[in-house]
Amino acid sequence: MEYKMVFLIGPPRSGTTMLERMLSSHSLIQGGPEPHILTPLAHLGVWAKVDKAPYDHILSAEAQKLFVQQLPNKENDYWKACRAYCDVLYGQYLIAKGNKRICLDKTPAYSLVLPFIAKVYPDAKYIILTRHPLATFSSFANSFFDGDYKVANEHNPILNRYIPAIADFLRKKEVDIYHIRYEELVKKPEEQFEKICSFLEIPFEVEAIDYGKSEDENRQQGLGDPLGVKQHTRPTTASLKKWVEELSTDPDKLTMMQNIINQIADEDLVIFGYPKETLWKPMEEAQGKKIQPKRQKLNRYLLERKAIIFLRSQARKHAFFRRWLEKLRLACDVLLRE
Repeated sequence: MEYKMVFLIGPPRSGTTMLERMLSSHSLIQGGPEPHILTPLAHLGVWAKVDKAPYDHILSAEAQKLFVQQLPNKENDYWKACRAYCDVLYGQYLIAKGNKRICLDKTPAYSLVLPFIAKVYPDAKYIILTRHPLATFSSFANSFFDGDYKVANEHNPILNRYIPAIADFLRKKEVDIYHIRYEELVKKPEEQFEKICSFLEIPFEVEAIDYGKSEDENRQQGLGDPLGVKQHTRPTTASLKKWVEELSTDPDKLTMMQNIINQIADEDLVIFGYPKETLWKPMEEAQGKKIQPKRQKLNRYLLERKAIIFLRSQARKHAFFRRWLEKLRLACDVLLRE
């Protein structure tokens, strides 16, 4: 079946889940949980490599490149093959969900393989959603690492990885791109959503903005925001200044974020939408004001994250605990083997 492909790109915790749910509430768009279809495909060998794959990735990559060079259209045939693979999956997904004509894929990790995706889908439309870097990292650390900035950055230095990758993609403009900032979207959702609909060449449906009211009750739970987006039924400005409250009361976190921002090229921050001369303005405006940081409410998800972080730290510190976990994993593998 013929369909239009749309990719919603943005770093983790930048608001992509909220915007995906708005777009999925449109009568012509089929969205859903993050499928992660293109990230593995990007590392099969020709485009990139998998260092820990159970085969010699270097020999495999070289062999595949030589094979591709023998095809009539060389690399173009390889891109067509990757496209055919994705077309079958996306096309069948649309059929299974009711034959909408626009397929939306929102997977933040795609930000790191954008040149590959642009080769496979040069005719797709790309919505790039960016958010204030410090707000993004604060949300990332608090959502997944119990507010521990150091552990969060060691696990995934999202600002250092995602900002340059997205900035480079925006700079080259090799495909049809619409760039929107999270702050603009939540402040003026009707105005910004109408612009997005115009970019996608579809009618503006204002009711889609209230995604919580029109959302499919049978929507499958997947990766993405596990908590925040469910607290509201439409875009809200409630979390715009949370990072200011946090950094204003924690000098160590502030110093760490200053160091991280200084590692990112000025031109990348400008293209990303947050130049250094305005990046710290909310902090400057908060100087002299008495700020009381708000404590995050405990819930099942946060308790699970706390347990994971604690157990992971214990496995790294204590060899006997790690050996016990490895034995437990082996026992589970044996018991679950078919």
